[in-house]
Amino acid sequence: MNNSQKSLRLGFAGTPQFSVAALDALLRSRHRVLAVLTQPDRPAGRGQSLNVSPVKRRAIETGLEVLQPTSLKTPEAAATLGRLQLDALVVVAYGMILPEAVLALPKLGCFNIHASLLPRWRGAAPVQRALLAGDAATGVTIMRMEAGLDTGPVLAAREVRIDDRDTAGSLHDRLAPLGGELLVETLDAIAAGCAREQAQSPSGITYAAKITKAEALIDWREPAGSILRRVRAFNPWPVAETRMNGAQLRIWDAELVSGAPASAAGTAAVTPSLAAAALPGSVLAASGAGIDVACGRGVLRLLRLQLAGRKPLAVPEFLKSQRVALSSFASS
Repeated sequence: MNNSQKSLRLGFAGTPQFSVAALDALLRSRHRVLAVLTQPDRPAGRGQSLNVSPVKRRAIETGLEVLQPTSLKTPEAAATLGRLQLDALVVVAYGMILPEAVLALPKLGCFNIHASLLPRWRGAAPVQRALLAGDAATGVTIMRMEAGLDTGPVLAAREVRIDDRDTAGSLHDRLAPLGGELLVETLDAIAAGCAREQAQSPSGITYAAKITKAEALIDWREPAGSILRRVRAFNPWPVAETRMNGAQLRIWDAELVSGAPASAAGTAAVTPSLAAAALPGSVLAASGAGIDVACGRGVLRLLRLQLAGRKPLAVPEFLKSQRVALSSFASS
C-alpha cells in the first residue's frame, strides 16, 4: 500500500452528539478506529439513572472498544492508550483536558475538530458564542492539539454562513457532518505526507466560555436584536426564558417586529411611538401572529413558548390555553 492509500491506526475521543458525525465519517473511511474514549456514565434526570453518551452508544452499536477513564492524568490511562500503538488520536468535544503525556503518545499526534474558525472562539461553546455575538459566519477547523487551549496549528478550515434563522441546534447539524468530512480529508493528507500546518494568527483571538443556565434568563432592557440572538443561541439548551405570573416561560422561537406591533383583538393599534414608550417586558399585543414584547430598544415577537412541565407550543396553540394579559413579563 502506498502512502496515498495508507490506513492510520486511530483512537477517537468524544462525548456529545456533535462528535458522532465525525466518528461515523471515520468508520466510513479507510482508516481504522481501534478504540473510543468518552466521558464516564453519569446520573441524570429525576430518576438519576446513568446517562450513556451518544458516542458510547454509537461505539457499542459498531462493536468498538469503549474506554471511560475518570482522568487521563494517571499512569494507568496513559499505559492503556500506549498499548494501542496509535498513529493518531482524534478529539471531538471530548470534555477532558489531554495532558502532555497523552498528547505525546500517538506517532503522528492528536488532532481536534473545533466548531469555529480559529483563532475566533477558542474554548467550550463556540457555536453559541458565535450566535450571541451576531457573527455572519463560522465554520470548522482541524487543528493539531498542544498543551494550550485550542492554540495549535491549523491543518484545514471550512467556512459556513450563519443564516438569520439559525439556532445553535441547526448550526450544529450543519457543522457536525462538515467537520467529519474535513477530518477524513485531513487524515488522508497526513497519511500521504502532504498535510500542511499553519500557526494561528495572533490577532482576532476570542474565547467561548461555557454556557450557563443563568445566561438563559432574559433581560428585557436589552435591545430586541440582542434578545433574539439569545433565543437562537440557547436553542436547544438551555433555552431562553422569562417569567409569566411568577412561572418559568421558555422561549423557543421569536422574530423582530418591523414597524408597528400587531394589535391584540379588541384593542387599538399599537403605534411605534407607544411601543417605544412602553416599559421593557411589556406585552404590547397577543394574537395568532405572536406575542409582541417591548424591549430596551425595539419589539420582539414570541412565536413558540413552553411553560414548565408542558410541551413547546406555537403561539396560536399556546393562547388557546393561556391568557396573556397586556401587562409585562418579568425581567432578570
